[in-house]
Amino acid sequence: MTDTPNIDDDLFHEIDTDALLSPARSAHPARILLLYGSLRDRSYSRLMTEEAARILTRLGAETRTFNPAGLPLPDDADDSHPKVQELRELVTWSEGMVWCSPERHGAMTGIMKTQIDWIPLSVGAVRPTQGKTLAVMQVSGGSQSFNAVNQLRILGRWMRLLTIPNQSSTPKAYMEFDDAGRMKPSPFYDRVVDVMEELMKFTLLTRDQTGYLLDRYSERKESAAELSRRVNQRAI
Repeated sequence: MTDTPNIDDDLFHEIDTDALLSPARSAHPARILLLYGSLRDRSYSRLMTEEAARILTRLGAETRTFNPAGLPLPDDADDSHPKVQELRELVTWSEGMVWCSPERHGAMTGIMKTQIDWIPLSVGAVRPTQGKTLAVMQVSGGSQSFNAVNQLRILGRWMRLLTIPNQSSTPKAYMEFDDAGRMKPSPFYDRVVDVMEELMKFTLLTRDQTGYLLDRYSERKESAAELSRRVNQRAI
């Protein structure tokens, strides 16, 4: 047996393969929230998001898309603002997300970052993002780049989202959509299909195990210490 003297054996759990591999399965469609990062009339990130939503619906998902118009800057309003409440309720509802941003000045847009900044890591005992799946995409006006998706991945990891390996980056997006706003057939479209397929698979695989996946030794240890302090108080 490996010697691990710094581990509290009462709080250290062996992996429960039944809980991990054989959970009770939900029957409802996967719930996917889509966010985009531009308010232009012909926003290619919005058009890409709409295309992704059609694919997800075809794959059996229930989708909702948040319109960021009217969302205040962080710290310029409190969290009672109606658009902030709408966004947070959608995040809580979702089991997975799609984030799609244009690349502007070599980075995601401020509109995209504002939406993410309004999503808290915790609200009371509820963790709105942790354990949910995430797919990241970007559109560019020029040559292909991965700056925005790389930044979105960092944010996804920070928010403890299960960010899928595949991603989509579409260069010269103005050439990839027809006058009706539909994405033309191309390898870039095929990549979007690939990403949405992968998102659905990861979501269906993990959504019923989030409680177990998020059960951490460090947090069990912290909770035990807090309980000990509470029950051993001399006065309440």
